[in-house]
Amino acid sequence: MALTIGIGADHAGKELKQLIAEMLRLTEHHVVDYGVAADCKTSVDYPDYAAAVASDVSNGKLDAGILVCGTGIGMQIAANKFPGVRAATVWDEFSAKMAKEHNNANILCLGARTTNHMRATELVKLWLDTPFGGSRHQARLDKIREVERRTSVGH
Repeated sequence: MALTIGIGADHAGKELKQLIAEMLRLTEHHVVDYGVAADCKTSVDYPDYAAAVASDVSNGKLDAGILVCGTGIGMQIAANKFPGVRAATVWDEFSAKMAKEHNNANILCLGARTTNHMRATELVKLWLDTPFGGSRHQARLDKIREVERRTSVGH
């Protein structure tokens, strides 16, 4: 099933973002590129790109997102500020599979400086191909949603 996937990166992740975007297009997914531009030569702030993608995942404009920075950690932290976003930084096959199977992660975060770029594309494929396990895992996600509801501004 083809998905609409938003992809964003800071200056550290721009080359890996381009590689992943091309792989996604070849597998017939619709890719929405939030930047940074491939020809960008200056340092940019990862929260700007994380917020753009995470906002559109949160409001349903995107089916999923992929964010790339030096480690993936900053992107994950920023993206998880948005309601309904479950961003996960992955670094190997087990973490990529569990991010989807147990946590139904809707944003995948990768480290361009910590993960071999070809391996990163394989982790993206694994994450996309892994089904959510549901059942007891859904009950846990429901608890996370309740925490979000209780801690949101105005409550």
